Amino acid sequence: MVGKIAPSDSAASEFLADLKRLGFTEYEARIYVQLLRQSPSTAYEISKSTGVPRPNAYSALEALSQRAAVLPVSENPVRYVAADPQTFLNSVSRQTSALCKDLGAKLSDLAPATKDQYVWMLWGEEAAHDKIDALINGSLHTLLIKAASDILRRHKDTLRTAAERGVEMMIVLFGTDAEEFRFSDKCRVYLHEANGVRMGTTDNLFTIAADHEEMVTAAVVGEVIAAHTRNKLVVNMAESLVRHDFYMAEIFERFGDQIDAAFGEHLRDLRLACFTPEQVASFKQRTGLS
Repeated sequence: MVGKIAPSDSAASEFLADLKRLGFTEYEARIYVQLLRQSPSTAYEISKSTGVPRPNAYSALEALSQRAAVLPVSENPVRYVAADPQTFLNSVSRQTSALCKDLGAKLSDLAPATKDQYVWMLWGEEAAHDKIDALINGSLHTLLIKAASDILRRHKDTLRTAAERGVEMMIVLFGTDAEEFRFSDKCRVYLHEANGVRMGTTDNLFTIAADHEEMVTAAVVGEVIAAHTRNKLVVNMAESLVRHDFYMAEIFERFGDQIDAAFGEHLRDLRLACFTPEQVASFKQRTGLS
């Protein structure tokens, strides 16, 4: 028998837990790990080294053989070796991916038409940004976006690819360089209120709508939480948010001095009249105005 260096108890426990997540039973996981350490082995030897009762060892080895995780290599007595982990797990990955794709398509036929009315919540930075990238990648015609440049930059390559396939974009940007995101002549980028300054806590939101059909909005400062929906009313509201900020950017560009004279810099008088105390504090901190 060929012996291998045994992993630590903590590492072995982690291996077993991960294998069980892939559908192995406790006994199957223990046997597979043991065979990686020491192959070939008989069912009796495996039972003795793993503590798996002999009847259970036989049934577990049979199940592992059926999924090609172990292979019998001799007769009288039958000895087993473990399949190469990379080869085996790559096969599992391909089979699982194909099964999930096929099952997803079949189950989608069972879902009611009202599924688009739901708002799905996503927690965590990775989940939120993955959904944003997926929405950009799936866009066919239009993207409406309101975001800070430092956050939008994370999706710059995905946006550029969308622009290259002809997707039109309207971007309202919190930042200083609108040119950074003008990937083509179909990309219209406007600094928020012509200056790109974040005014209050709501300006920490990232909002994007695609093809007038779906949208994502995410709180990207602190705990990252996002909402995704294809609900027409909510999508229309998100698009309206971006369009009205586009209107404001154009109005500020042309009449900025008059607006400042009437309402104070950064629409101070209007904002302070309706902001919450938290938003007031954020506004004063960001602008230096009182």
